[in-house]
Amino acid sequence: MISEDPISFYGGVDVKTGVVTEKGHCLYGKSIAGKILVYPYGKGSTVGSYAIYGLKRYGVAPKAIVNIESEPIIIIGCIMAKIPLMDKPDKNPFKILSDGDRVEVIAGKKKGVIKLIT
Repeated sequence: MISEDPISFYGGVDVKTGVVTEKGHCLYGKSIAGKILVYPYGKGSTVGSYAIYGLKRYGVAPKAIVNIESEPIIIIGCIMAKIPLMDKPDKNPFKILSDGDRVEVIAGKKKGVIKLIT
């Protein structure tokens, strides 16, 4: 699932359903549950880390997150929720992926890989 809009997990995503609730957002009304979520960066309150954890607790978290630039809110939330996070991929995912593509994120300590499944 691809969003060229940044995401605010606190107030922008319903933690009990995983549905994007931010009006005007390109993913408004869609669920991020079980998806590999690709977006440029997060925005909003530091409570966003706990919202990411809440998504995991309710079983509606994304399978993995890929960011062009991850900030501490997203990093901490992913650590707490044990969600794989890829930051600063070598190739711009917005140029090589389309919404709905099947992909695999292979996390590594120093480098991760986004693999397109055909």
